[in-house]
Amino acid sequence: MTTMLRREFLRRAAAVPLASGAGALWAASASVPRLLVVFLRGAYDAASVLVPVGSDDYYTARPRIAIARPGSGPDAALALPDQSDWGLAPAWADSMLPLYERGQLAAIPFAGTHDLSRSHFETQDHIELGQSDDPAAGRDFRSGFLNRLAEVLGARDAIALTSDLPLILRGAIKVPNLALGSVGRGGVDARQTDLIRQMYAGSRLAGPVNDGFEVRQTAQRELMSGMDAASRDAITARGFEGEARRIGRLMRERYRLGFVDVGGWDTHVGQGAGTGALATRVGELGNGLAALAQELGEAAWRDTVVVVLSEFGRTFRENGNRGTDHGHGSTYWVLGGSVRGGRVVGEQVAVRQATLHQGRDWPVLNEYRGVFAGLFQGMYGLSAAQLGRVFEGVTPQDLGLV
Repeated sequence: MTTMLRREFLRRAAAVPLASGAGALWAASASVPRLLVVFLRGAYDAASVLVPVGSDDYYTARPRIAIARPGSGPDAALALPDQSDWGLAPAWADSMLPLYERGQLAAIPFAGTHDLSRSHFETQDHIELGQSDDPAAGRDFRSGFLNRLAEVLGARDAIALTSDLPLILRGAIKVPNLALGSVGRGGVDARQTDLIRQMYAGSRLAGPVNDGFEVRQTAQRELMSGMDAASRDAITARGFEGEARRIGRLMRERYRLGFVDVGGWDTHVGQGAGTGALATRVGELGNGLAALAQELGEAAWRDTVVVVLSEFGRTFRENGNRGTDHGHGSTYWVLGGSVRGGRVVGEQVAVRQATLHQGRDWPVLNEYRGVFAGLFQGMYGLSAAQLGRVFEGVTPQDLGLV
């Protein structure tokens, strides 16, 4: 966010204290910067999107799936301004490269969690909960870090565009979850809703059940409006681009915190290089993110931050099936109309065999909680105590992005 935007938010918010609990209203909601978290489930191959074109070891380790250096052919990596070490996936030529060149997209390589399980489910849970890396500390599944952020902000305008409420948005704040592709189809109808209400009537769960239906029904009505608009524009529910346009409408008109997940990134077999299965998925993702920015419109895009992340990276070396296996460090992407992008930021090392984690993966040098804490501090002006309620004991990493 620009300094002027943050000052205006803080000035308006000063009139209404930040929330101390779930019952508070969102302070100055019209001026709260928007945040959308896009989770790529399955662990995408970061080295095929932010390509380490300056690394000879990369090309040695991936003789069949490496993306060629810029200028070496039609499917080669895209050159980035003022960058000799990194290139961009050719599938992003028409979508993300223009945003990078306008200074609205930044990459954070060597990002992730210190969790070493390499399990999709365990690592996804770990990131969404936003808790300590120390295994001895255990895990508290009662709240995810976006719900805790919503609670600190007094947020009521949060939504998960998912079939089930994800861990990241579970907690004290009631958050609706709706899969955009299924809006208006299936689910619990009015008759079933009444039966469920009667089942719990008079019990201690009556209040939460009623509240849950009301939250869901409100979101459903607003989403149906967005779906109708999308139908008139001949946008289908298939693919991320169609969903991203609907998300853009919803966040422009109503929601300030959002979460969506995109699956299909577990590329153990035949992932391809500049073209192929992974490149197709990367292209779809880029088109969706560009469509989101377009749908938000210039004014809303200026106060929106989108963070794209995955549970972990993939092996530096290709496997015997022309794919990659579960790894460690990844690349996060931060984009928005006022993001100070056009850069590759954060702590980095040369991409060589000698610098790999356990001799096989990118290391994690930019821990995800510190990265998010730095963003939240810059976007919302949170104090150390407020940040501590979102990420206990974490030192914010200020990457100068907002």
